[in-house]
Amino acid sequence: MPITITKCPIEGLYEIQPKIFSDNRGYFFESWSKRDFESAGIKYDFVQDNQSKSYKGVLRGLHFQKEHPQGKLVRVLSGEVFDVAVDIRKESPTYGKWYGVLLSAEKQNQFFISPGFAHGFLVLSDEAVFAYKCTDFYHPEDEGGIMWNDPAIGIDWPSLDVPYIFSEKDTKYPAFIR
Repeated sequence: MPITITKCPIEGLYEIQPKIFSDNRGYFFESWSKRDFESAGIKYDFVQDNQSKSYKGVLRGLHFQKEHPQGKLVRVLSGEVFDVAVDIRKESPTYGKWYGVLLSAEKQNQFFISPGFAHGFLVLSDEAVFAYKCTDFYHPEDEGGIMWNDPAIGIDWPSLDVPYIFSEKDTKYPAFIR
């Protein structure tokens, strides 16, 4: 299998490490294989790819869609981010718990987040290009969010030598309601 898929401590989250083939020309790897993902129990169809570029200290999130929850396969094309998923599935035994993964272009690792999670990331490098595949289309009218620093969740965001940078929208999200 050219991809190693590891279950994370919260059900529905997986870290993915592709096998990288390097030589004097550069490298090659498979970033996604339906066969490999399905054999690991990840059976979703992707309908939309997104990409963003952000600078050091940018914190995007925590976002989710209410009626059209998206699963996401996320990775960093350049730079490094701390990526976080918060379980917002009310029936889940890990409801309100979070899990974070350091994603980097150097390591080429990925993070799969099943539908039913809020998602966000913090850019650790001078800049980062972030890409993700989604299992549902983006519906702007359906978007929700959670306060990035909600003490009830307690995400341990990394400290940086620059202040965090937010969109106006991300500063107005409410606290998590249990």
